[in-house]
Amino acid sequence: MTTTPETSAAGTFLLGGELPVSRMGFGAMKLPSRDWEGPACDPELSLRVLRRAAELGVDHIDTAWFYFFRDVSANDLIRRALHPYRDDLVIATKVGPGREPDGSWMDPADRDALRAAVHRNLRELGVDRLDLVYLRRLPSQSSIAEPFAALAELREEGLIRQLGVSNVNAAQLAEAEALAPVVAVQNRFSVLEHDEADERLLADCTERGIAFVPFYPLGGTGVPDHPALRRVAERHGATRAQVMVAWLLALSPAILAIPGTSSPAHLEENIAAAALRLDAADLADLAEVTASVK
Repeated sequence: MTTTPETSAAGTFLLGGELPVSRMGFGAMKLPSRDWEGPACDPELSLRVLRRAAELGVDHIDTAWFYFFRDVSANDLIRRALHPYRDDLVIATKVGPGREPDGSWMDPADRDALRAAVHRNLRELGVDRLDLVYLRRLPSQSSIAEPFAALAELREEGLIRQLGVSNVNAAQLAEAEALAPVVAVQNRFSVLEHDEADERLLADCTERGIAFVPFYPLGGTGVPDHPALRRVAERHGATRAQVMVAWLLALSPAILAIPGTSSPAHLEENIAAAALRLDAADLADLAEVTASVK
């Protein structure tokens, strides 16, 4: 695609009925390093990516305090690049998992650890209130009532504006909603990885005006070289990665895309996908991709 990158081409979504964001956002996970184990990214290049994202209209950045590699964190990079923040910039963050300074993962956070994580995000991002905080469920947690209640308390205290949940099923979403309003669900979802339960949850979120924010929108293991994906990309003069992002945006007006990168060129490629319009023939071809991995 030769389209000039423009986030507005994806349209907008009103988070919680009060926070308008472009449906094409940015995920900050890859700013400190390409993977949890490295290698480290060049911090100056990551700062350039963030500033360029802002220039291209990105008004929704997804981060977490546990996005770090050695002494470089995504939150610190965001603050260095963009603080003081534009009034229209929504920064979403996640709590739940924890990481030791050496990068190893900790047990699920209890109430005190969740409160500490929220305060850490506030300090690192340099804000008095967090726009959106997701409780990320770990696989060992069947119930999220207790940790979500801790976040609901922090929302009542004015430290959090809106709440979301991540890595949840329909029952866990309902469990959270019984305690406080949920404005966004962030689950793993891509043309490569979703099932009927995921589709039902997406449909429910769409119907009720809850944002659905897929993580690993490109599958998390590299863009596949599938014949159907190649066909669609060739028809549109696009890359396979752009087609995968456009597929998400085409599924539902409630989907917010947050592809991440530490490359300025890749950033522009991702954002250009906001202008890619897939038709029924494209979607039928891409159904082959989904079917091939089930």
